Amino acid sequence: MRNPWTAPVRALAAGACALACAATVATGPAAAQPGAPGTPLAVEPLPAAAAMPGAARTARLLYRSTTVGEQPATASAAVYFPAGTAPEGGWPVIAWAHGTVGLGDDCAYSVGGPAAVERDRSYLGTWLAQGYAVVAADYAGLGVPGEHPYLNGRVAAHNVVDAVRAAHDRYPELSNRWAVVGQSQGGGAAVFTARYATEFGGPALDYRGAVATGLPAYLEEVFLALGPNVPPVALGTHLTAYVLYVLDGLRQTHPELDVPGLLTEQGRNWLARASTACIEPLAAELRGVAIGDLFAKPLASLPDAHGVLARQFGLPESGYDRPVFVGQGLYDTDVVTPQALRWAAVTAAKGEPIRLHTYFQDHSGTVNASLPDSTPFVRELFGR
Repeated sequence: MRNPWTAPVRALAAGACALACAATVATGPAAAQPGAPGTPLAVEPLPAAAAMPGAARTARLLYRSTTVGEQPATASAAVYFPAGTAPEGGWPVIAWAHGTVGLGDDCAYSVGGPAAVERDRSYLGTWLAQGYAVVAADYAGLGVPGEHPYLNGRVAAHNVVDAVRAAHDRYPELSNRWAVVGQSQGGGAAVFTARYATEFGGPALDYRGAVATGLPAYLEEVFLALGPNVPPVALGTHLTAYVLYVLDGLRQTHPELDVPGLLTEQGRNWLARASTACIEPLAAELRGVAIGDLFAKPLASLPDAHGVLARQFGLPESGYDRPVFVGQGLYDTDVVTPQALRWAAVTAAKGEPIRLHTYFQDHSGTVNASLPDSTPFVRELFGR
């Protein structure tokens, strides 16, 4: 996520080959397969675009998970193994919750690779070099049949936990000890995973803690301001793309609310385009498009609008049973930085195990800048 702005509203959000691959293990719109969540279904070669320098071995793993309404779904993940021989007990696992790549199947991390290629390769390469295996879930609907409910926190948590379980079951060289690390969209996913990891993972997995950077906190409050002519001018194109992705996620999670009915004809056309588009090409196409021109009615006109948004992506403020590292760039204008700091303060004040670190970095720069603090934090989690 990029594009510096100053107004709080500007920091809201926070392919054929993939379909053919998924078709070997799943049919039908729900992509459902027999078996419990976390059951591995198939292993495929990882496309070159998703390769990670420093990985001794890679794979694309398809597995059982859930999507909106706890419905069964097939999901996919990239699995990266470090060099060398696995230690006794197996390689400890870093579950990578990635940032926004888009909504199309060709956007999936395990198909098209990261949107921020050099950044993510450097970041994940650091974890691999320190002897962690990396399991990067695509999230439901990315790279497989079905739709991706963008920023649905519980769905993302299920997908991340189930990817770790499936990888552990499929590869005996992986330990059951794991931590989740995420950025931006994935920062929110990491926080939701941290809240539900023990519950969703059960006794078979040994969850240790979380790292979240670029945290999209309290977006439910900012989104309520959106409506006709609000904002009235074109802002950063990535922001406009994120708004469309969020609207599409709401459309999937709450079809009864008729989210497209809030939009102008232009807005409905862009919503349809966003539902299959990757972030970079969509952002390029949105140049000059004002978010306020997409709306015919205020988002706040939805019944229980704040409650709907909070249940979709409002970060939980309690219930964490393991430490959570929050890394926030003070120059980050892709999320609402004061809101991220507020969430960390409120949650810590409730007695939750939050460890906040701040950096004189923007949204993307914070990812690698946080490593001198997050790597010893994770080593401590694993007792290494």
